[in-house]
Amino acid sequence: MPLAAVGQICSTANLKHNLQQCQALVKKASEAGAAALFLPEAADYINTNPSLKLCKSVDDSEFVQGLLQSARQYRMPIQVGIHEPASGEKTKNTLIWINENGEITNRYQKVHLFDVDIAGGPSLQESKSVERGTELPQPYETALGKIGPQICFDMRYPEPGLVYAKRGAHIVTYPAAFTTETGKAGHWHVLLRARAIETQSYIIAAAQVGKHDEEGKRHSYGHSLIIDPWGKVVAELGGEADEKGRGLDNGEIAVAEIDIEYVERIRREIPLARRADVYPELK
Repeated sequence: MPLAAVGQICSTANLKHNLQQCQALVKKASEAGAAALFLPEAADYINTNPSLKLCKSVDDSEFVQGLLQSARQYRMPIQVGIHEPASGEKTKNTLIWINENGEITNRYQKVHLFDVDIAGGPSLQESKSVERGTELPQPYETALGKIGPQICFDMRYPEPGLVYAKRGAHIVTYPAAFTTETGKAGHWHVLLRARAIETQSYIIAAAQVGKHDEEGKRHSYGHSLIIDPWGKVVAELGGEADEKGRGLDNGEIAVAEIDIEYVERIRREIPLARRADVYPELK
């Protein structure tokens, strides 16, 4: 069975260092025999300084071009979250799939943006600087199976994952820069395990971890996960609060087998027949 590698890094405003972390993980994934590497949301940069303009097109981004080169070098498909220019001053929070030839073959633009103001916790308004996505693309074929892409805050909405499962996806991905506060509350593990159980799919959630700026304005929870369609965590990395947490600066991977026959068996043995006569069917 093919292996999936889930990667964990701590992105900052230093694109060169972020690229070095990700390229090191491509090498590790190749050495582990993985069929693909999954990297976090905003792997190119996390920037808390509004005056610093870092967003570039994929053609001009040293980060993206460096990963395309690594994909070709190691013949390693890579899923990675990046920023792309949008209309006006806004950016797109996108997830790209790079094939083993170093070509971008699929894109997903984040649909649900992170607009929260938690008492005693983070206050972030992603919609002020990020353009909302408007499409749920078809799952795409990979050596691991069909993948349905999502990003971070999307995990709080079950409908997209259910739609992907109906469209034949075997894996739903949720790369993230999940806040430490909500991670400690249990939301990360509970939500992702729920998405696995209800979609009867593998969940691959590559996570940012640690402090993203010297002022400590942004922290991410870590705990990158691979969850099987029965809801079992089959691979997990450490977290910011874990003294033995891996990937706090240099990056780390974890791997797990992806068994498409297992997905199909669970869906066959526990068929989830929706009652479209009682509530609207998902398309």
